[in-house]
Amino acid sequence: MKKARILALYLPQFHPIPENDRWWGPGFTEWTNVVRSKPRFPGHDQPQLPGELGFYDLRLAETRAAQAELALTHGIDGFCYYHYWFHGKRLLHRPLDDMLAAGTPDMPFCLCWANENWTRAWDGMENEVLIAQEYDAADDLAHIRWLQRVFADPRYIRIKGRPLFLVYRPDKLPEPAATLERWRLFSQEQGIEAPYVCAVTSGLTDMDEPTLLAQGYDAIMGFHPNRKDFPPADTWQGRIIQVARKYLPSWLYQRLKSHAPVMQRVSYAKYVEGQARRPWPKAWHKWPCVFPSWDNSARRTSPTIVQNESPEAFAAWLKHAIECVDDYPEDERLVFINAWNEWAEGCHLEPDMKHGRAMLEAVRGVVQGKASHR
Repeated sequence: MKKARILALYLPQFHPIPENDRWWGPGFTEWTNVVRSKPRFPGHDQPQLPGELGFYDLRLAETRAAQAELALTHGIDGFCYYHYWFHGKRLLHRPLDDMLAAGTPDMPFCLCWANENWTRAWDGMENEVLIAQEYDAADDLAHIRWLQRVFADPRYIRIKGRPLFLVYRPDKLPEPAATLERWRLFSQEQGIEAPYVCAVTSGLTDMDEPTLLAQGYDAIMGFHPNRKDFPPADTWQGRIIQVARKYLPSWLYQRLKSHAPVMQRVSYAKYVEGQARRPWPKAWHKWPCVFPSWDNSARRTSPTIVQNESPEAFAAWLKHAIECVDDYPEDERLVFINAWNEWAEGCHLEPDMKHGRAMLEAVRGVVQGKASHR
């Protein structure tokens, strides 16, 4: 097995901002949702509480340094920061800005533009928009001008010499080919490398991967968990949810869910087994994504819980993902992990009270070729 670069998705919401104070209450951070969470059924592991890093604040350089050291010593090669740009307005940007200004920690990084509307989905009110995405040619240029300053950082991750930039909802861009071309032409005029733009596909994506690539994206990252890949449900309630998710328009499913909260429980082992059986596309460039656990009960009135996760199953999946990119050129062998610190989605490599460092140790074991797999 050849070496791949392991990149962990990184959520910067662990500090207060005026907008969240206004929308969710004074002092709101991601930890607010985490500590409020309660078990939904006997044996449900909620709330999920942090281990050795504690309830940290990302405004502190010491916190960012501790995260980087923990990641680098356990086989994580870089962080992929979620980047929130709303027609020139940025949110949750202080951790990134402080990291750029300080030049530390010495941790490779890239950005993933989370180009979704912010809504009151956490309250079950997906239709109430807090701040909306708007797209036009002028904003495309304003965005790439700002991005080029970040791309210039020597720690920024590159593919074929080009700065890697992910778009979380590529299907939301109204004119993707035009946007990508503007970014490339602007870079060319500035005499710098154009971004290597990766489209993220998930259960939310309303466009197939070949179509996205035809629009000008350079690669695909297959985000997980993906509701399209859920194994058959074990209960009749779960089967109804799966049928509704599969066949109803997304807007209708969300509306029904807001009136009648539901919970979906999925087996982690079955999910991983399904991914191992799925053939990897060879006709286009795609990067895999794995996750150690998932339970968004802290955020959602209608949660999805991927239960009975284990470090062993996670290690087996990560090893399989690395093997999927074995044939890629060296600097194109990437595997993404969702996520470093999505605490309110129960999706984190950071140590917690249940597993400690076990998920991080699983990564290190795979990277060093010492993991035991079932």
